[in-house]
Amino acid sequence: MRGEGRHMKIRISSFLLVLMAAATALATPQASKTAASRDPEIIDAQGYLKLLEQNRGKPMLVNFWATYCEPCRDEYPMLNELAKKYAPQGLKVVGVSMDDDGDLILMRRFLARYKPVFPNYRKKAGGEADFTQFTQAVLPSWNGSLPATFFYGKDGRQAGHMFGEGPRDAYESAVRTLLAPRSD
Repeated sequence: MRGEGRHMKIRISSFLLVLMAAATALATPQASKTAASRDPEIIDAQGYLKLLEQNRGKPMLVNFWATYCEPCRDEYPMLNELAKKYAPQGLKVVGVSMDDDGDLILMRRFLARYKPVFPNYRKKAGGEADFTQFTQAVLPSWNGSLPATFFYGKDGRQAGHMFGEGPRDAYESAVRTLLAPRSD
C-alpha cells in the first residue's frame, strides 16, 4: 500500500504542475503581432518601386536608416513625432532599414525602443550590385549615405530629398509643402 500511496502523490503533484503551467500560460498576455513586434518586411529595388506605387495619391516621407548610423538614431524619434502629427492630414511615413542580416538583433532592439507608429521595411541583403541597384531605384545620384530621406508628392514623384541628419524645421517645411493643396 505504501508504494501505491507514493505513486498517487506523484500523480497528483504532476497533475498540479500541469494545471499550474496551463493557468500561467492563460494568465500571461500573449504578445500580439503588431507592426512593432514583427520583423520588417524585406524589400529589394522592385519592392521599393511597388511600395511607391501602392501609396500613389498620398504624400510620403521615406527615411533610410541603420542602427550603426548615429545621426539616424538621433533623428528617428523626431520622425516618429512627425508621423504622429501629420498622419491625420494624410502624410504617410515609411522607414527602410539598411542594416545587414548580422544586425538583425540590433534592429529589433532599435524598433522596440523607439516604437515607430509607421511601417518599416528592411533592404534585402545582397552584394554591391544589389546595393547599387537598390539605391539607383531610389535616386540615381544617391550613393547610399545615411540617413537619407526622400519626399514624394501625391502624384508619386519625388519632390525632394535630404541627406544627413536634418533639422526639424526643414522636415516640417518639406512636409507642409507636400500637404499643401496644389494650385494647378
